[in-house]
Amino acid sequence: MATQEDVAGQNLEKLNQNLERVEELSQRLVKALSARRPAHPTLSGPSQDLFAKAAANYWQEMFENPGKIYEQQLEYWGKSVRHFLEAQQAIAQGKVDREDGAELADPLKGDKRFANPLWDTHPYFHYVKQQYALNKQAVEQAVAELEDLEPVEKRRLEYFSRQIMDMMSPTNFLGTNPDALERAVETEGESLVRGLENLVADLEANQGEMVVRLADESAFELGENIATTPGEVVYRNRMMELIQYAPATEEVHATPIVIFPPWINKFYILDLKAQNSLIKWITEQGYTLFVVSWVNPDAGFADTGMDDYVEEGFLAAIREVKAITGQKQVNAVGYCIAGTTLHMVLALLAKRGDKSVKSATFFTALTDFSEQGEFTPFLQDDFIDGIDREVTEQGVLRSFIMARTMSFLRSNDLIYSPAVKSYMLGETPPAFDLLYWNGDGSNLPGRMTMEYLRGLCQRNEFVEDGYTLCGEKVHIRDVKVPIMAVTCQSDHIAAWKDCYRGFLQTGSKDRSFIVSESGHIAGIVNPPSKKKYGHYTNPDLPDTAEAWLEGATHSEGSWWPRWESWLRKRSGKKVAAREPGDSQHPPLAPAPGTYVRKKASL
Repeated sequence: MATQEDVAGQNLEKLNQNLERVEELSQRLVKALSARRPAHPTLSGPSQDLFAKAAANYWQEMFENPGKIYEQQLEYWGKSVRHFLEAQQAIAQGKVDREDGAELADPLKGDKRFANPLWDTHPYFHYVKQQYALNKQAVEQAVAELEDLEPVEKRRLEYFSRQIMDMMSPTNFLGTNPDALERAVETEGESLVRGLENLVADLEANQGEMVVRLADESAFELGENIATTPGEVVYRNRMMELIQYAPATEEVHATPIVIFPPWINKFYILDLKAQNSLIKWITEQGYTLFVVSWVNPDAGFADTGMDDYVEEGFLAAIREVKAITGQKQVNAVGYCIAGTTLHMVLALLAKRGDKSVKSATFFTALTDFSEQGEFTPFLQDDFIDGIDREVTEQGVLRSFIMARTMSFLRSNDLIYSPAVKSYMLGETPPAFDLLYWNGDGSNLPGRMTMEYLRGLCQRNEFVEDGYTLCGEKVHIRDVKVPIMAVTCQSDHIAAWKDCYRGFLQTGSKDRSFIVSESGHIAGIVNPPSKKKYGHYTNPDLPDTAEAWLEGATHSEGSWWPRWESWLRKRSGKKVAAREPGDSQHPPLAPAPGTYVRKKASL
């Protein structure tokens, strides 16, 4: 039986080992931070003018209606003092009095950050939680009652104040996080050392940038257990690789399909694994499928613009697909920004009298940016000017900047909770394919970035006076081919109502619109086998999205079969299945190709 001295000796030895590890990790931490190339400082927050206007508005209210301000302040002070007295009583009793009828209501009830029972039963943590709730409510009320601000400024202030409150949550700090403290005690501090190791590893992997790893990257390998549908790269240029997938049936429809994924991310979101691969499913329905895999640009692509993506991406892919299959037309699909661009390509082809596209399908594609949705805080001049300076210096918009922006739209789920688990609890990120893909981003060429942000997002040229593309001024009304739009009900990137508004402005007479349940990714990657999310359809196209949904019919299960039925009618007769490539297009590399493997520079 171990003596007390033996146990003390073992604990001391473990402590010394941990201290040695901390010293080593500290040296690595300093080294990693010294390699940091931060984004331009103007991208770290809004212009100070926004807060100056809010402060001026607040003081004006103070002079014009002091009673209202005093009432708010006294209410906040009164609640805080009372809460402090209740906390003192609870500490004296050693417990929280759950029978106290005067106890504060719990505005954080159901918030998974505060799931630990100690938040409600331990006097210290209960006090910290309730005071955070009071502070949060006070800030929200103050912002909500500000007047004489432009709607965009008010929306931005609401967003950034919410970000500040999320950042200041007590769950984000070791001394006020019971989960982290309990884990540290249970593991004799081992969890904190592992957390520091995770932090240092993330900083080293991202050249000193704080990019929280969301998935265990060692668990996945492209072409092995992710992006495994068989196919071949049959064409390559500086902008993209064109992948033709192997047939899964003896016969295929004559008209081929070509998918243009967004170049903000990698294409294999559509081929994560066999069970949810849209790419695999399409081949199993009897189609010849081509998918574009975009280059991950570096500073050498600084002067690459929207024209280049169209000429060397969209038009080159359509040309090569027609040559390989011997068909005069293709059915095209565009996802997200590639769907926006596909609209413009269709308008361009119409201007040129080119009928190469038989039909087009759009996944979560915006065209009318008159409402900027949740991106409103980032699409004003202060941020866009900052991006302009960033891409001028770097040549590209580095992937982590775009990823950070997207993550802050859901900061608790995509930033703070993963950081707490990794850095304070010392947990290894999960082996989750979707999160692995989410962290495998792409840079954006400087010129293209500014053309997209200024011309489309800010000036909304494609639905206003027209957007100049490849020497032609194109407009959404020029889109005339049969089209189907698939949108997602809870999409926070391309809100379905905004997609619908643009969809109505096309010139096509053959139009179908679908709203899938769930969000930007899960609503699209929704295989029939899972029977998870349903979808809405309405053959009528009334003037407003609200009217469309009111008259829509809900169907259980995936929209994929409905889309395939629509596509089948526009895909011609059956012909013998086509193997990838031909004599003029020999296979260059097996799917998923080589471009997809390049990591984004930081």
